[in-house]
Amino acid sequence: MLVGGVGGARFLEGARERFGVTPFPERDGAGSPAPSEHSVTAVVNVGDDAWMHGVRICPDLDTCMYTLGGGIDTERGWGHRNETWNAKEELAKYGADPDWFGLGDRDLATHLIRTQMLSSGYPLTDVTAALCNRWQPGVRLLPATDGRHETHVVVADPDSTDGAKRAIHFQEWWVRYRADIETFGFAQVGGADGSGSGGKNRAQATAASLAAIEEADVVFLAPSNPIVSIGAILSVGGIRAALRTTSAKVVGVSPVIGGAPLRGMADRCLEVLGIETSAQAIGEHFGARSGNGILDGWLVSEEDSGTAIDGLPVAAVPLLMSSPQATAAMIDAGLELVGL
Repeated sequence: MLVGGVGGARFLEGARERFGVTPFPERDGAGSPAPSEHSVTAVVNVGDDAWMHGVRICPDLDTCMYTLGGGIDTERGWGHRNETWNAKEELAKYGADPDWFGLGDRDLATHLIRTQMLSSGYPLTDVTAALCNRWQPGVRLLPATDGRHETHVVVADPDSTDGAKRAIHFQEWWVRYRADIETFGFAQVGGADGSGSGGKNRAQATAASLAAIEEADVVFLAPSNPIVSIGAILSVGGIRAALRTTSAKVVGVSPVIGGAPLRGMADRCLEVLGIETSAQAIGEHFGARSGNGILDGWLVSEEDSGTAIDGLPVAAVPLLMSSPQATAAMIDAGLELVGL
């Protein structure tokens, strides 16, 4: 599974249900269940990752980990449940920047451990595995890359009076400005020397992520933001090529229903790139693997049943992830679409 944050986490809950993977059996005192013949691996977006107040934050990895580990705040859809905000309040009293991004106390513990391990030289893949030992998600969570691959957004400088542009981190665009600012494009910043995403300096996929794609029986693109979640994963060096050459079938799930995203601001991201907010346009954006794209199948909602894309089998099914069972049925439909 290629996944982003909230939508990706919910999709993984359905995958865990469909493939019989038992979460946190030891923690809940359930003993050791019969092992499933299946396994689920998630290649997770790191484009939202950022340094804040001296700690490394990985929002999508954490949202997947907390959700699958039974610790997510279900009302907010992100962060710890039963959170407290003492550190945030103290930082505000010091006038610390950024003041628009809040860290909960329990969440901060995760970031402190991650930062300590990264500073000791451990790659993000190993750090994530160590953090998952605490949560026992039942799904293997892999960052798409161990390198820096942050999504930045080119915007009209809000402090300029002469129409100047500048790049800001995606988190600032998303959280501080709620994407309500004149926007011109997205860029990945990081790679070998931190200078950008082009050429030899582009961040490269981990060996584990590439192996997960190459050795899979089926790969799903979760209904996550097609530009800043799935798109950011695809921009990591080696990922797109692995999807093009894997023997696995690659199935995408539309993140919009009837021309509107169910959550988040995917429509705003698509608008910036001049892509219509529709299952048709997003499917064409990813493209059929029989051409120059990456998909062998495309699931759309029943409201979008008229979708037709050259060279790409399309099925219209219920796409509301109202429960893990409903999502599992969606995954079954994807398997059937590609003959598995």
